[in-house]
Amino acid sequence: MAFKALWATKPDDAVKVELVDLETDALMAGDVTVAVDYSTVNYKDGLAVTGAAPIIQTFPLVPGIDFSGRVETSSHPDFKPGDRVVLNGFELSMSHQGGYAQKARVPGEWLVKLPDAISNRDAMAIGTAGYTAMLSILALEHGGVTPDRGAILVTGASGGVGSISIALLSKLGYRVIASTGRPEGADYLKRLGAAEIIDRATLSAPGAPLGPERWAGAVDSAGGRTLVNVLAQTQYRGTVAACGLADSLDLPGSMVPFIRRNITLAGIDSVNAPQSVRSTAWQRLATDLDLAKLGQTVEEIGLAEVPAVAAAILQGKVRGRTLVDVNR
Repeated sequence: MAFKALWATKPDDAVKVELVDLETDALMAGDVTVAVDYSTVNYKDGLAVTGAAPIIQTFPLVPGIDFSGRVETSSHPDFKPGDRVVLNGFELSMSHQGGYAQKARVPGEWLVKLPDAISNRDAMAIGTAGYTAMLSILALEHGGVTPDRGAILVTGASGGVGSISIALLSKLGYRVIASTGRPEGADYLKRLGAAEIIDRATLSAPGAPLGPERWAGAVDSAGGRTLVNVLAQTQYRGTVAACGLADSLDLPGSMVPFIRRNITLAGIDSVNAPQSVRSTAWQRLATDLDLAKLGQTVEEIGLAEVPAVAAAILQGKVRGRTLVDVNR
């Protein structure tokens, strides 16, 4: 039976994405077939769909780095028809068909069963961005950064990771400082739980190797000079979770914060995290995320609208989360 999908090809060295009908024989190898309900548009999706970075390694391919849905068929012992599942990362949108389609076939080892408290729609309103935010918070907790230690800085606060990080941290009792380049979005960030808003420009210029101790930890999705300045102003024995590179791949900084203040820089990998970590993150999202706040961050689109949103997210024009209803 045919199903709708976004199909990425690369004629003349440029990525082209169009809405097509595919047959089930276009699905790739895997022991679980899923009827997909929702996907999302993340920053990495923006890079893939526009061709701004070589995310897609095999053409033609269905892009989309995550999805939620119900199992249709399975030969994997852990899954049966009707199970509600979510998938974030692994080879999706790189060398394996991704979430921008009404069907997906994947290895069962990549899937996580959704907690009862999270609907399929909520799972992709959370998406890879929210899952990454939770991984970042787990890293802060692992570093001993509790709410009584001090404030937590969130960079890229208006984006998907930033928005959900603020909602999670505030519910957990942390005082949140939100860094954003969109001052017009201050009310939105405060509704999510931010106690203070700072201009991202204050963190993007070259600064001293060591600055005043302003926060006990941070969730950084920018990288580059921003991350260097975040580290320079982190308190003694603080932890910074680095989960993105929206500004730069580089880290043009100093060893001084690590040596003088015993700071931990925790790298966050959402693509290949082990199954036990994934399950923990989704269980924590089920208990720690205020779904009412999540609703404030979401805009819903259909498959045909994905390319335009993918371009906009790279331009910093997308706030919060973009949910993709693949059946719309």
